[in-house]
Amino acid sequence: MFGLEALDLARMQFAFTISFHILFPAITIGLASYLAVLEGLWLKTHNDTYRDLYHFWSKIFAVNFGMGVVSGLVMAYQFGTNWSRFSDFAGSVTGPLLTYEVLTAFFLEAGFLGVMLFGWNKVGRNLHFFATVMVAIGTLISTFWILASNSWMQTPQGYEIVNGQVIPVDWLAVIFNPSFPYRLMHMATAAFVATAFFVGSSAAWHLLRGKDNPAIRTMLSMAMWMALIVAPIQAVIGDFHGLNTLEHQPAKIAAIEGHWENVGDEPTPLILFGWPDMKAEKTKFAVEIPYLGSLILTHSLDKQVPALKEFPPEDRPNSTIVFWSFRIMVGLGFLMIFTGLWSLWLRKRDKLYTSRPFLYLALWMGPSGLIAILAGWFTTEIGRQPWVVYGLMRTADASSNHSFMQMSITLIMFVVVYFALFGAGLGYMMRLVRKGPKIDEGKETNDGGPGQKRTPARPLSAADDNGDGDHSPSLTKEI
Repeated sequence: MFGLEALDLARMQFAFTISFHILFPAITIGLASYLAVLEGLWLKTHNDTYRDLYHFWSKIFAVNFGMGVVSGLVMAYQFGTNWSRFSDFAGSVTGPLLTYEVLTAFFLEAGFLGVMLFGWNKVGRNLHFFATVMVAIGTLISTFWILASNSWMQTPQGYEIVNGQVIPVDWLAVIFNPSFPYRLMHMATAAFVATAFFVGSSAAWHLLRGKDNPAIRTMLSMAMWMALIVAPIQAVIGDFHGLNTLEHQPAKIAAIEGHWENVGDEPTPLILFGWPDMKAEKTKFAVEIPYLGSLILTHSLDKQVPALKEFPPEDRPNSTIVFWSFRIMVGLGFLMIFTGLWSLWLRKRDKLYTSRPFLYLALWMGPSGLIAILAGWFTTEIGRQPWVVYGLMRTADASSNHSFMQMSITLIMFVVVYFALFGAGLGYMMRLVRKGPKIDEGKETNDGGPGQKRTPARPLSAADDNGDGDHSPSLTKEI
């Protein structure tokens, strides 16, 4: 049907589920560190604004964390159900790496998450702050192991192949494979930037609705400082990552650039826009800038970039997809840098919280970080094709022996269940965002205790029934 085979459906199913999953860990990583910063600032300054923001974002973090765990379990099961041949071939490497992630990161997060979410009035301030920091560190350790596993699939090192199976012989080489440092920094930084724009968009939404208070202003201010500082750093990391990819996966770079062949000794131009045609073996409607491809990719004006025609057709990634996914990621990155610079210009003129054009830009930039992460992930994974383990195992040899009908049914089930389950979760999370932080301006607040009012510890108790935090009564009750 539609020229698709069971392998294509297996790839679509994995791409669909990982596209949902990757969004939740990205926000979890960023929010965990944000919460640690907020609580640390509250302990240092005793400014209740930071405490109020902590309570607000901790509820959103809890919901997001739960959806990330659920969607992550599905990813793990797919290795055994849809990609059993890959598991048989490379499981001795990927299996232990994922186990290390559970033993270190997940246990650390789970152990301190309860204290972080429910221990505000039950443990001392320093112990609670320690728990928050441990959860934040746990998310970064999780990123470490997941990226180590995926990076090994991109640039495998430290192994031998015995009887058709990968056997690790040097775990340091396996973990710290050539692409791992760049991919780890790139992903972690992307999570921080995505979270900054998510937080900044939330603040912009409230300011545009006339809800202006110290907490909302602090949200926007902190988010824009993060964008101003980290977005340019991400661009530099991306440049180093590109140089590493050129060295170890030149076919991916050629596909990203839509570059089919070199002409004599001429430097490689940069194709800004065009339409790579895999059958015609050329990029149609190309808009080129001479020399710029060589300058960006080799940091030289005379070196050439490898071209797609230098690789056999069966070893070429789909340039049509990665050409545009990469440009979406880079284009959004430039918009993020522009937003950060504009925020600095407005901040100096005391207009950061009142400039409606900027607030609308900040609002619409809310999902930009997550879209950029998805675009970058597509570029990385589709650009690795036709290999599931680069240079060692082809994707076509990695899938389980399922029929087209079986894969069709499971794919449809995944789509229906995911949109229903995670759609409801995302909808609830947006209700929390619309509610905004609870502020008791001009009044002395009480953090809780026997017979005292307090903010509900359970995330599902935090939103109003109708989702309108500006006009409806809170569900906070006497405990």
